Amino acid sequence: MKIRFHGHSVLEVQLEDTNVLVDPWLTGNPSAVVAAGDLAPDVILVTHAHADHWSDVPQIAQASGALVVSNFEIAEHLKRAYSYENVLGMNTGGESRFDWGQVKLTHALHSSSFPDGAYGGNPNGFVLTAEGKTLYMLGDTAPFAEMQWIGEDHDIDVAFMPIGDLFTMGPRDAVRAARMLRPKLTVPIHYNTFPPIEVDTATWAADMQASGFGTSILAPGESITL
Repeated sequence: MKIRFHGHSVLEVQLEDTNVLVDPWLTGNPSAVVAAGDLAPDVILVTHAHADHWSDVPQIAQASGALVVSNFEIAEHLKRAYSYENVLGMNTGGESRFDWGQVKLTHALHSSSFPDGAYGGNPNGFVLTAEGKTLYMLGDTAPFAEMQWIGEDHDIDVAFMPIGDLFTMGPRDAVRAARMLRPKLTVPIHYNTFPPIEVDTATWAADMQASGFGTSILAPGESITL
């Protein structure tokens, strides 16, 4: 399994036979080093409807034919607004199994609306299990107490954590979240894309390591292999 970071919150999970893309926002993303047209996923996971997580979903889905997995409202929006039928609408706490692995939709403390202001359902995160590894894409969130349960129920290999503050939790709260989740490795997302969410990643990494958690800070285009 290889996980490539494409900037902001865009993650590409490359499995042996399946390519999973998470929160594709590449068009207009100043940190992106690939274009939406460069990617051809089999599955797209969407945590919520904000433009910086959703914007390229319709284009990439229609070009690739990917299965789009998200909350019920986002799935139905794709059907209504784009006549795209290859969707799986879920809701918080639900789990779906596929021939390549499984995903569980978790709670996230945030908001969710489409760029035109339409309701985008509840925001979520994803626990993805495949090839004997477990990834937790927290989505945009603050820490919440049920992260303790997620850490107890799943042996998390990598937690992809927003640290940009202002719109999500910041570095200090990310450490609090890690203490509940107990991942083997933490990777920051949703930071430094534009000035309001610029943070000192070196300080974050030092604090995380002091709390006993491994870290990997990926530049756009870089990857880790599990």
